[in-house]
Amino acid sequence: MTDTADNLKPATPDDLADALAFALRFHGRKRIHNADEIMARIVVERLVDHLLRSRFVLMKLPPINGSAPAPVKRHEDS
Repeated sequence: MTDTADNLKPATPDDLADALAFALRFHGRKRIHNADEIMARIVVERLVDHLLRSRFVLMKLPPINGSAPAPVKRHEDS
């Protein structure tokens, strides 16, 4: 487990938003059609903002080659 702990790095807000948005839209690799993509993004951004204000620190391991989903580009309103 120490090898795993040595590879941890802080997750960025975009990392967190991407992971949560993916979880809201998919079950495993199967697309869930009852969750609209726009609503998922709104929910995710509110959750990420709340976690940041609450001073949460999330850690993540580096991706395993070939297994990570393509990153979703986040568009900023400001």
